[in-house]
Amino acid sequence: MDNHFDVIVIGAGAAGLTAGIYLSRAKVKTLILNEGAVGGQMVLTHEIANYPGIESISGYELARNMKLQAQKFGCAIKSNIKITSLDLDAELKKITVNNKDVYTSNAVIISTGGKSRMIGAIDENKFKGKGISYCATCDGDFFQDKEIIVVGGGNSALEEAVSLTKYASKVTVVHQFDHFQAFQHYVDEAKKNEKISFIMESKIIEFIGDEKLESVKIQHQATKEITEMKIDGVFIFIGYVPNTEQLEGIVELNEWREIVVDKNMKTNLNGVYAAGDSIQKRYRQVTTAVADGTIAALSAAEYINNLKKEIKEVENVF
Repeated sequence: MDNHFDVIVIGAGAAGLTAGIYLSRAKVKTLILNEGAVGGQMVLTHEIANYPGIESISGYELARNMKLQAQKFGCAIKSNIKITSLDLDAELKKITVNNKDVYTSNAVIISTGGKSRMIGAIDENKFKGKGISYCATCDGDFFQDKEIIVVGGGNSALEEAVSLTKYASKVTVVHQFDHFQAFQHYVDEAKKNEKISFIMESKIIEFIGDEKLESVKIQHQATKEITEMKIDGVFIFIGYVPNTEQLEGIVELNEWREIVVDKNMKTNLNGVYAAGDSIQKRYRQVTTAVADGTIAALSAAEYINNLKKEIKEVENVF
């Protein structure tokens, strides 16, 4: 019974840790399984300045605080493991870790998160959070009166380019095609903005700097000509990838491979809920992940309590 829990949470980002806090505080026996380091996308954020009640905190510190809070309430956390199989159809859920350890539960919350699509340029990883951002809402005000680049040509890229002109002195949109994929409304709005210029049919091939980003190399797609451009920051908006590869054929996914949930964060399977950046949603922020995790935890707790009542009623009959 040591490996049996009321609820198993898969993923220890903002949504998963929040679920762990709520469930454990409600005396629901909970285990969080996480394949990487605890914190998810939070730990990649140098500074979070829009979390209510906290003026400024690093993503690493916020994740650490959430982890300690969950553990204080009795939540078990196992990180840096590999989930090798999932059996979520039956009433008793089974999750195998590292091809040997089997954990069971009556409910599961999937909070596997996701990641912004990278452009694959040299040293992109090096400058994440040090000049490269994937979130205008999170990091825009750090570039007050700075010159920045926005990469992308879809709705999000052009919408965020306009939004970033509230902070930046100049915004250059770099797009690999000679046309945009965005709705005409977003294109027209961006083109009308005096702070925004465009470099079309081009892509960033290298990020350059020491401790922080200082410049980029941009290559023209047709001529292959390479130019170096001094820049204070780069925002990349070329799509989002949910971490749901292992869930194909297990829970319902939409066309973007996001988990389909209802208002209670319930998936198409009984006793299985999902929260955070892996679900179908428009906005992906720490605060929205926390909200998702709260709802999923309360829903799962209610499911567990009802299940225990049913079992007790059956036992009383006999």
